[in-house]
Amino acid sequence: MGTHGIVLFGHGARDPRWAEPFERLAAKLRAARGATAGPVSLAFLELMTPDLPTAIAEQVAGGCVEITVVPVFFGQGGHVRRDLPNVIDVCRAAHPGVEIRCAGAAGEDDAVLDAIVQYCLQEAGNAG
Repeated sequence: MGTHGIVLFGHGARDPRWAEPFERLAAKLRAARGATAGPVSLAFLELMTPDLPTAIAEQVAGGCVEITVVPVFFGQGGHVRRDLPNVIDVCRAAHPGVEIRCAGAAGEDDAVLDAIVQYCLQEAGNAG
């Protein structure tokens, strides 16, 4: 039986520091999944590497038979509604024996929104 990988998918930016929170998120997810779980990697739509087809190909080469792509976007804008499905289709065509699923934008999940509410309340409480 193969493993189940996760790809965190972000927009990308010219400034490499932009990726720092995504790298921290990937590290936290790896730790939460444990050493024996499948890989967690990052991929970007533009301006940064790797792109999604490359990240998926790397996970497939590593033995993944299932991959979940998690768009780390706040909402379902044009990139998530139009661009991402097209890239997912390309990846599925390139790896027909692999189940590639795509989650909704992380920022649209109620648990994520609840965590942001708690952050906002914490920061408001810390304001002078």
